[in-house]
Amino acid sequence: MEIESYAQLLSRKFNRGGVYMKIEKLTAKALERLDFNRYLLAVAVGKRAEELFRGAKPLVNLDKKDYKYTDIALVEIAEGKLVVSDEG
Repeated sequence: MEIESYAQLLSRKFNRGGVYMKIEKLTAKALERLDFNRYLLAVAVGKRAEELFRGAKPLVNLDKKDYKYTDIALVEIAEGKLVVSDEG
């Protein structure tokens, strides 16, 4: 079964010894998009999560009532809906 989007991946349950692999897969894809810059990913997710908290609409089909802001931000980056740059 092929997964159509990372939003669907987030809603699926891949449990490996109590650790959900879905977040690992999303993080791996998001890191790939950011040239494996973990610091940049952490900053981008934090800033986007704050924007979502302050009322910004998600760029993916996830409800802010059902998901954490950081998870939504991670999906947005993994799907390429949010452009992240390390320039000033």
